[in-house]
Formats: sequence, C-alpha cells, structure tokens
Amino acid sequence: MNQIDDRERAIEAMLFASDEALEPRHIAARLGGEMTPGEVKAIVQAIAARHAGGGIELVERGGAWHFQTPADLAHLLRRERDDPRKLSRAASEVLAIIAYHEPVSRAEIEAIRGVQTSKGTLDVLMEAEWVAPAGRREVPGRPLIYKTTDVFLQHFGLSSRKDLPGIDDLRAAGLLDPVDLAFEAAMDELDLVKDGEDA
Repeated sequence: MNQIDDRERAIEAMLFASDEALEPRHIAARLGGEMTPGEVKAIVQAIAARHAGGGIELVERGGAWHFQTPADLAHLLRRERDDPRKLSRAASEVLAIIAYHEPVSRAEIEAIRGVQTSKGTLDVLMEAEWVAPAGRREVPGRPLIYKTTDVFLQHFGLSSRKDLPGIDDLRAAGLLDPVDLAFEAAMDELDLVKDGEDA
C-alpha cells in the first residue's frame, strides 16, 4: 500500500476508536506533525465520501468529525432507556436563551426569563459540557458571559448554531408552551388593533 493509503487507514482508525469527535488539527498532532490540518481534512472528507450511504457515516459537527449511524436507521438501534440528562424547565430555558443569544451574561439571561437564575442551573449546563464561559463583557462590573459548546452541537446533531430551529419549526414540532402560543396570539391581536388605529 502506498503512504497516503496508510495515512487514510490510520486516520479512519483514530476516528472510529475515539469516543469524542476529533478536529483535523488534533488528528494532525497525533500523527506527529507528518501532515497539516488541511491535508488531514481532505483525507477525512474522502473517508466521509466513502462511507456516505452506508451503515455508518462520518459527519462534521462544529468543525470536529465523528462516526455515527445514519438517522434513517435510528429506529432499529433505539433502546428504551432513561435519559440521565433530564433538564429542569429552568435549565432548558437557560440553555435555549444561551443558544439563541450567545454570548450572554447571567443578568441578561435573567432579564429575558423575568426571574432569577440560580448558579446551580448554570452549573448543571456546564457539567454537561453544553455551556462554557466565553470571557467577560466589557461593561462596568465585567460580568462573565456564556456560550454553547461543540459538545452541545454534537449532542443535538447540529453542524453550527445556524441549524437551530426557528419559531415556525418549534411550533410545527409542538414544542412551544401553550402559554407562549397564547401570548404570541395576543401580541398578534394587539398589532392588528394598533394597525387599525393607525389607519
């Protein structure tokens, strides 16, 4: 076998054996600097093309690559089990606010939610590695700001934050709280009344 085949085999083995997604630069470092991250990425893309349509696929999430089973086979592999990461309503709200408004401070999260956010809620999200500190806001007091992580993208099957569902997607999936829908309907009605007054 020629050298590029051996490298491709080595990269494929690394990706297959890893329990976390790998970025091309990490793979390049493990190869001892024999290849640049760009060369590794080209080989990773070739491996992904070779596996496309098969029983496993190589996918990119947040700049890192990992093997997974195709979505259309998920029903064959799903097991009934308790999800160890059941989020409280507060944690779900905080996660959604961070995902859609990042980077965001705790005070900004509280302003959007309309209630105080306990430190424990953010701790749960950071323990799950879905949220991480993103520095400090350059304002008086320099509050800590938070962002979502690549682990968040991988867990929810997103390539980037651009893939987050929009309001119409959430409504279609039945994920909007009835109170939210009632509020939205009331706001639409108020807009119609205002438009009528302006006319």
